[in-house]
Amino acid sequence: MAKKLIDEFHWRGNALHKNESMSDQERYDELINWARKARGKNPNVFDKLTEWLLDDMEWSEEQLAQNRQILMQGILARFKEQNAQLRTNLLELRSTGLVNEAVFKALDRFDEELSGVSIDPNLKDVVSLVFSDFSVMLDRKIRKVIAGDKSGPAGVDTISFYGYINCLKDCDAQVQWSLFMPDTVKRQQNGFMVKSFEYMKAPAMRFIGREGADLEEIENRRKLFAVLDGMSDYASDITTDVLFLHHHGQCVDVAPWHMLWGRFMQPDAPVPDGFEYIDLVTENDGGTGVPFLSQYAYTTFSGDAEAMHREEGYDVHGMYDVTRNIILGQGVMIPYPHKYWTAEVFQNGFEKPGTAYMFSVDLDAQ
Repeated sequence: MAKKLIDEFHWRGNALHKNESMSDQERYDELINWARKARGKNPNVFDKLTEWLLDDMEWSEEQLAQNRQILMQGILARFKEQNAQLRTNLLELRSTGLVNEAVFKALDRFDEELSGVSIDPNLKDVVSLVFSDFSVMLDRKIRKVIAGDKSGPAGVDTISFYGYINCLKDCDAQVQWSLFMPDTVKRQQNGFMVKSFEYMKAPAMRFIGREGADLEEIENRRKLFAVLDGMSDYASDITTDVLFLHHHGQCVDVAPWHMLWGRFMQPDAPVPDGFEYIDLVTENDGGTGVPFLSQYAYTTFSGDAEAMHREEGYDVHGMYDVTRNIILGQGVMIPYPHKYWTAEVFQNGFEKPGTAYMFSVDLDAQ
């Protein structure tokens, strides 16, 4: 069964070689289409790989040589070979302006991990040991560090431990995202368009607001923002009305959205009775949940407001998906789940539709 895992990955194979009859655009489109298909298959295969590594019945001295061949040659070496082929094709197309430059950084990062040079401090020693002496894989504790935990087809499910296979899964995804996400972003702007996009590093600040079913009534929202209007002495540089969304630093499969109406204030702002607050700081403290990071991508939109908020055909809605997918395509770290938050921004006040979106990032992450 383990050997079958090799062929379950969506490999490029011989189709990668240059076809002289194809235009540059057609060749790049072929890479985009391959990446989309790989994204649909590979995450589940990585999870199966994790299962295999944690199955004690599959790991004995008699099976060790075969297992080394499967993992080190059949999978890791084949990914390295595929990356080299991809790089060759992309370099051939680079001068056309079609290639998203972020893909080269993604390939570099993937190749480092595939070579046994892990940058994760929790993994690097064990990964290096396995690459130098595969016999240590007979130790289940070692295999657990390599295997990690299954994170589901989208890679966002709760995991007990982030292992080497999780890291490879993320690296593979980043190569794919850098290829197909720019095209996806273009297609998703249906009835609306991105007006501006930038990354922001804000100073420390405090979001003050509250959530509740009663805020579906606009009159109750008016009362909420009237209280915040009276706190002008504590206003931050971000003065717009906001709907702040988060999961308390947990994964989406276990924690529901929390949606708070409010505003960003100075970090020392007092919290009115009945309100909640969320602190945001400039550096990641390595913990889970608050304080969140005050680093984010900021996208403004123009066009049909209803189209921006449309949920059909999107994971969440138009503004969310487009902002997230720009980030993914550029290879910038989204601090999911531990410091993940987003916010809809009401540039013209909460009584009119939101036309901008904030999405948490960690610009200091490797």
